[in-house]
Amino acid sequence: MILSENIAKIFDRQVLHELLIFEHEDKKLNYEQDSVKISDVLKDLKLDGKKVIAANLDGEEFDLSREVSHGGVINAITTDSPEGLEILRHSTAHLMAQAVERLYPGTHFGVGPAIKDGFYYDIDVAGSITEQDLPKIEAEMRKIVGQAEKITREDLPKSEALEFFKTKNDPYKVELISEIDAPTVSLYKQGEYADLCRGPHVPDTSKLHNFKLLSVAGAYWRGSEKNKMLTRIYGTAFATPDELKTYLKRMEEAKLRDHRKLGKDLDLFSLHEEGPGFPFFHPKGVAIMNTLIEFWRREHMKRGYVEIKTPQILDRELWLRSGHWDHYRDNMYLTEIDEKPFAIKPMNCPGSILVYKTQLRSYRDLPMRLAELGIVHRHERSGVLHGLMRVRCFTQDDAHTYIEHSQIRDEVMRIMELDKYVYTQVFGFKYYVELSTRPEDSMGTDEQWQTAEAALREALESTNTPYTVNPGDGAFYGPKIDFHLEDCIGRTWQCGTIQLDFQMPARFDVTYIGEDGAEHTPVLLHRVVFGSIERFLGILIEHYAGAFPYWLAPVQVKIIPVSDKQLDYVNELRDKLMADNLRVEIDTRNEKLGRKIRDAQIQKVPYMLVIGDNEKDNNLVAVRERSKGDLGSMSYEDFLKLLAQEFNPIK
Repeated sequence: MILSENIAKIFDRQVLHELLIFEHEDKKLNYEQDSVKISDVLKDLKLDGKKVIAANLDGEEFDLSREVSHGGVINAITTDSPEGLEILRHSTAHLMAQAVERLYPGTHFGVGPAIKDGFYYDIDVAGSITEQDLPKIEAEMRKIVGQAEKITREDLPKSEALEFFKTKNDPYKVELISEIDAPTVSLYKQGEYADLCRGPHVPDTSKLHNFKLLSVAGAYWRGSEKNKMLTRIYGTAFATPDELKTYLKRMEEAKLRDHRKLGKDLDLFSLHEEGPGFPFFHPKGVAIMNTLIEFWRREHMKRGYVEIKTPQILDRELWLRSGHWDHYRDNMYLTEIDEKPFAIKPMNCPGSILVYKTQLRSYRDLPMRLAELGIVHRHERSGVLHGLMRVRCFTQDDAHTYIEHSQIRDEVMRIMELDKYVYTQVFGFKYYVELSTRPEDSMGTDEQWQTAEAALREALESTNTPYTVNPGDGAFYGPKIDFHLEDCIGRTWQCGTIQLDFQMPARFDVTYIGEDGAEHTPVLLHRVVFGSIERFLGILIEHYAGAFPYWLAPVQVKIIPVSDKQLDYVNELRDKLMADNLRVEIDTRNEKLGRKIRDAQIQKVPYMLVIGDNEKDNNLVAVRERSKGDLGSMSYEDFLKLLAQEFNPIK
């Protein structure tokens, strides 16, 4: 059957009509044309507000200027959304790169992504850029903002893009393009500046007002110490000036709380070139860590855990069997003993399994909760080392619980209850929870992973715990629940984790005798509460700004004599306080009383006892509290009653 020319035209329009249908909530738009600009669609849908900088079409993000030849579900991306803020920050990274290229001709660019709280760009600059140069770069950025440079996308054949960056003599972009497995790549241009990028970006540079360059650091190209060291410039950007102002204020507060500075000022720990990534803890730092450990032990004993201790160095065969040799070897320290390969443990789990396997276990023994304060070593690149937050040796407050499949939900809920008590009731943190799912580099079957992820979801939902999903960030042997703590100035820290593991028990042939008399494989739960005691200490230093609560303070009471005439009485007080398990210091320096009190205040000691002749003659103590000041004179017994009112989870 032959269609007439008019019928054919109508048919063609109908086909085109089907291809270009855009939906937004209960609205629907039809376009009888080959393509349409994203900005026109948003305008017709009345979604083109001032905050709109891009669009999401069927899950893919597009620039407003992009022409599309297919329809779908469309939504505006605004600057006050997480997606919009990321686009804004990535566009600001390009803005900074354009300014740098103007000021430092011949500069080559590595990568410049948006990151949490901002962005960075790695650059290979002729000469050097320091933090003193940042205001000059900012001024050039503001000039470009005033010029309202249009930001345009150009899709090029891979060969043309390679030729373009070869002409610019840019080895970094050439390397990146060479590895792209696609026939075309996209470039974004603004004025004289062009960059390899997937996009999307804001329509023009006038949208980028609220930014600040923060710092300069070194970074190896692509994170490898074998490559050239580049200059990394960090910055941040926000949708509004008030948001930027609030963030910068928080950053200033964070500088005052920097655990590295406070750790030195309060004599808690030190860092030395002789041990990069291996912190040295001083007596006061050890006092806090020991208090944390004492608290940890008490809480675990209450909850049915028993403590074990396993070796630091174990045979390679163990790590091959556990899967760490294949999946984690680059982070392990290796050695040789008696001409056999060994590794310093990066994790405690294989040692725990060997302890479990020393006896035949029954279903009556489960759950079996084995806890360990295990010292682990992991090879972190020098560029990421950061005080106590990122180290190469740390103490993991580990526990490995062996359970039946039917016990998964209840045991995970028990751990979550412990985490909630520690984080909120003891340390005063808010927290949020993530469920991290199967990564690309994983062990096990699809069915095992689906079962494991479903079990963790059930535990979260049974306790009405709000959570987000973090796709692909699970451990190589199983999914996990991660706890992110929010400190008093709004920063977040990942600490606790609960990891569900079907793999390692099977690989190590771990079994128990079930109620049916047959052998079964238990499920293994890996979990930490502090995560790393060293890192948790760093977080607490910054959370409390060094002013630790009474129960945790390295020095709980400082005794300050007015003169040497009171030393006998002062020594007697110290001995009595120490006998009552208090951490005490005496200030016997030949300094004025005001100086001694001020120094104790700077050291953030919770209580000071000022002892003069009146206190000595009448068996009194003159008490000063860190935040309240002078509390007056009282008897020793009344002072102990005062201390007894302080929160103390280990008394």
